[in-house]
Amino acid sequence: MIATYTVTGMTCGHCVMHVKEEVSAIPGVTDVAVTLEDGKLEVTSAAPIDFDRIVEAVAEAGEYSVA
Repeated sequence: MIATYTVTGMTCGHCVMHVKEEVSAIPGVTDVAVTLEDGKLEVTSAAPIDFDRIVEAVAEAGEYSVA
């Protein structure tokens, strides 16, 4: 399954890299795609990932928020 979110606060490629790295570390996540221009975050997993876990991972990456 693929879940799509919007991340705000990213300003550069390093931001994208940090978000991708943190979200990829969530157990069960098999792929992560992040687009800087529109803040799109796509998380691929076999089973649904708890939204709070996504929020925590994005916050761990930096001063970003997710919706």
